[in-house]
Amino acid sequence: MMVRIAEIEVEPDYLEEYISILKEEAEASVRLEAGVICIYPMFQKENPNQIRLLEIYADNTSYESHLQTPHFKHYKESTLPMVKSLQLVDMESIDQKTMANIFKKINTQ
Repeated sequence: MMVRIAEIEVEPDYLEEYISILKEEAEASVRLEAGVICIYPMFQKENPNQIRLLEIYADNTSYESHLQTPHFKHYKESTLPMVKSLQLVDMESIDQKTMANIFKKINTQ
């Protein structure tokens, strides 16, 4: 499994437009790509221009494939001037067994 947190700062004037494009991309990625387990966008309550994405892919091949999809390319190209900064932080899962239960639990809520 590949887990990453994307830390994004969006230019304030573009925030609404950025969020709209991001929501479309995240939804399409999870719906259309078997190897995309999760793309979960969030923002900081105190600073909405600070966006965080929890990204979980089945493996590195799934991530590389994701980068080639039309919906990701559209997101990347259309939001490039909106992004003030981007940092990709690769993470390592501590307890992969519990992760499966998290997603099961979401479906029962």
